[in-house]
Amino acid sequence: MIDIAKNIATAPRRTKASVIRELLKTTNQPGIISFAGGLPAPDHFPYDFVADTVREIMSKKGKVALQYGPTDGLPELKEEFVKFLKKYEGVDAKPENLIITTASQQALDMVGRLFIDASDPVIVEKPSYMGALQVFKSYGAEFIGVKLEDDGIAVDELEEKLAWLKAQDEHYKFVYLVPDFQNPSGVTLSEAKREKVIELSDRYNVAVIEDSPYRQIRFEGKEPKMLYRLDKETRRTDNVISLFTLSKTFAPGLRLGIILAHEQIIKKLEILKQSLDLCTSSLNQLIAAEFLRTGFFEKHIEVIKKDYRLKKNTMIGALEKYMPEGVTWTNPEGGLFLWVRLPEQMSADDMFQDALRENVAYVIGSAFHSDGSGKNTMRLNFSFASPGQIDEGIKRLAAAVKKRLVGSK
Repeated sequence: MIDIAKNIATAPRRTKASVIRELLKTTNQPGIISFAGGLPAPDHFPYDFVADTVREIMSKKGKVALQYGPTDGLPELKEEFVKFLKKYEGVDAKPENLIITTASQQALDMVGRLFIDASDPVIVEKPSYMGALQVFKSYGAEFIGVKLEDDGIAVDELEEKLAWLKAQDEHYKFVYLVPDFQNPSGVTLSEAKREKVIELSDRYNVAVIEDSPYRQIRFEGKEPKMLYRLDKETRRTDNVISLFTLSKTFAPGLRLGIILAHEQIIKKLEILKQSLDLCTSSLNQLIAAEFLRTGFFEKHIEVIKKDYRLKKNTMIGALEKYMPEGVTWTNPEGGLFLWVRLPEQMSADDMFQDALRENVAYVIGSAFHSDGSGKNTMRLNFSFASPGQIDEGIKRLAAAVKKRLVGSK
């Protein structure tokens, strides 16, 4: 057999295993209550809708559903998503501004391929979504981390970093943000900060990647405008590239994502996608088009929001009830996650095995930090477990925290 370490290309050598995927191998065991995955609640998957829709598609559009499709996506889904953007986001777009991807992870990979050369600086929140860090690192990105505050990325620090990079004549390519119910922290970027981000994007001529998997799952508070919309209404730089997915609002098994951007960027992405998978599943796109066209989305998302609000409140209540003094957490207005901070002297990395012994699991916070910091933090998912499991799981987690606190004194 060939020497794998010697012969594989640079990008795979840079690619590390996903911490979450590796953790799930351990945590998906009987008796363990897992807050580790970013899994939607399977009880709410629209099984009957999908079954009925597939039968309808096969009777009327079977030849389209089972055939190769255009690389940029079927017109049926693109047209419905254009209507969706207008209705829910106040965004005027054309089908030419969209490309359908095989979930948003492929969208992130395509963005990385399009923009990143080895050693290019890429600005990310600290913490940031580990799936994005993983793929950008595979293309050789050098991360410039900017701290995350209660209302999103620290814009003063962001401006300082951009000014420094420009003065160094560095080829910085983009700022990557998850502005709504951020993964992993759950915080939302305020509208005032969004306006500042757009201003900085214009001044420093830097793209902004707006990753929005959770935006529609808002169950509290007021919704700020999308960065894409703010750019169109104020600067019109066309510097914002927005990524969407139906994994959290419909079903992750369909593997559908959407990129919204300037037509020239979409054309470049289409060429890239031709070399990746030719096209995304035609059948799944037709199912999603019906999901939007029939109005089932509106009914479905209300069910999800009601359930996730209950589960988030249950988790907050359990944290307040069981956690010792010195432990803090975020209180998101939507999404799937919240963020826990342990006392500075504690390590969630070291505590992970203790938690498993208590039959509870989480994701270590350091995995979301581009520089490996944040060892006293963890991400908890509240969408998957039942309210009863959430209460019991937080009780178990608190027991592990208390034992560590005693041992650190």
